[in-house]
Amino acid sequence: MSTTSEQSPIELSEVVAETETSNETAASSRIDRRTLLRLLSAGFSFFVAGVNDGSLGVLIPWVIRDYGINTAILSSVYGASFLGWFTAALTNTHLSQYLDLGSILVLGAVLQVIAQALRVWSTPFGLYVTTFWLTCLGQAYQDTHANAYVAVAAKGAHRWLGFIHAMYMAGCLIGPFAASPIASSKGSTSPASPWYLFYTIPLGLGAVNVALCLIAFSDTLRLKPKIPEPEAQNRETVGRQPDTNQQAPDSKTAIELIKKTLGQKSFWNLSVFYFFYLGATITASGWVVEYLVNVRNGDIVAMGYVPAGFSGGALLGRLLLPEPTRRFGERLMVSIYCIICIGLQVIFWLVPNTIAAAVAISLVGFFSGPLFATGISVGSRLFPADIRATALSLVFVFAQIGGSLFPIITGLVSSHKGVWVLQPMLVGLISATAISWLLVPQPKSSNLELHQE
Repeated sequence: MSTTSEQSPIELSEVVAETETSNETAASSRIDRRTLLRLLSAGFSFFVAGVNDGSLGVLIPWVIRDYGINTAILSSVYGASFLGWFTAALTNTHLSQYLDLGSILVLGAVLQVIAQALRVWSTPFGLYVTTFWLTCLGQAYQDTHANAYVAVAAKGAHRWLGFIHAMYMAGCLIGPFAASPIASSKGSTSPASPWYLFYTIPLGLGAVNVALCLIAFSDTLRLKPKIPEPEAQNRETVGRQPDTNQQAPDSKTAIELIKKTLGQKSFWNLSVFYFFYLGATITASGWVVEYLVNVRNGDIVAMGYVPAGFSGGALLGRLLLPEPTRRFGERLMVSIYCIICIGLQVIFWLVPNTIAAAVAISLVGFFSGPLFATGISVGSRLFPADIRATALSLVFVFAQIGGSLFPIITGLVSSHKGVWVLQPMLVGLISATAISWLLVPQPKSSNLELHQE
C-alpha cells in the first residue's frame, strides 16, 4: 500500500502539468490587440451596411412620390441589389486568388463610398438604381470575407459573429432615425423632399470604414504572392516528374473551388434557408412603412420610425439570444424562434391596430435576430476550410436572391392588388424558413475545432 509521501512527487508533477496546460489554454483564448482591432473593424463595416439598408424602408414612400413611380418600378432597386451580389459571386473567388484579405476588404469599402457619393444629390432614377448594384457589390466583398475571418479568428466565434451582426442591426436601427427627419424636414405634404441628403451620413461613415480597414488589415494590403512551382523548375533542370504532394492547398483554381462548393449538399440546404430568411426580413423591413401608410392609414412621418422597432428588436436578439441558442441547441432554438415569429406576424396581420403592429414587428425582429449569425456559425463548421470563403459567398448570393426576389414580387403584386399582400407573403416566407432550417445538417465539428486548424 502506497504512503502519502510516496504519492506526492507524482501528484506534484501532475498539478504542475495541469497548471501549465491551463495557462496555455488561457493564453490561447486571449485576443491580441491586432485581432481585436480587426474584429471591431469587421463589426463597423456591418454597421455601415446596416445604416444603408435600414434606411430604405423609410425612404421608399418618399422616393415613390418624388420620382412619380409605382411600387413595381421601385422594385427595380431590389433587382439591382441582387445583381450586385450576383456579380460578387462571379468575381469573388477569382479576386480572392489575387487579393489578400485587407485588399479585398478595402475594395469593398471603397465601392460603397463611391455609391453613396452618387446619391447625395437629386440623381436621375436610373442612376439611383445603379448605385444599389455598386453598394451591394461592395457589401458582398466586405461581408463575405469579414464573416469568414470572424468565424475562425477567435474562440467563441458564435459570440463574435453575434456581435458583428448585432452591429448590422444597430446600423439598421439608427438608419430610420437619421433618414426620417431629413426626408420629412419640409413636412409630409411637401412635394419636394430632400430625402437624398440622408446619404451624406453613410458617405461619411463609409470613409471611416475605409480608414479602419486600411489600419486594421494593413499587413494584408497586398496581392497574394504567386504559388511557387518547384516541379516546373525541376523539370527544366533535371527532368523530374512533378511531385503532387508538394502542391499548395491554395493552388486550386476558382472554378475548382466553386465546383467543390456546389457539390456539397450542406451548401444547398443552408442556401435555401437563407433564401427564405432574407426574403422575409428584407420584404418586411422594406415594405412595412408603405403598408402602414396605405392599408392602416398611418401618418407617413410617424410610420417612418416603425422599421426602427424591427431593427431594435433584432439588435437585442442578436446580443441576447446567441448564448441560449448555442447552449440549448441551434436546431431546436431556431425552430422555436420561427414558430414565435409566425404567431407574431399573424397578430400583425389580423389586429388592425398600429401600436399592436409596431410591437409585433419589433418582437419579430427580436426572435428572428439571431438566425443570420447562427446560420453563419453552422456553415463555418459544415464547410471545409479550403472552400469556406467561397461557400459563404455563394450562400449570400442565394440569400440575396431571396432578399431581392420576394420584395420585387411584393411590389409587383401590390401594384395590382394592393400592399395588403405583404402579410400573407411574410407568413409564408417565415414558415418556409422554419421548414428549410430543419433540412440543414448538424455540424460534426465544434467551434473549438475550428480554431485548431
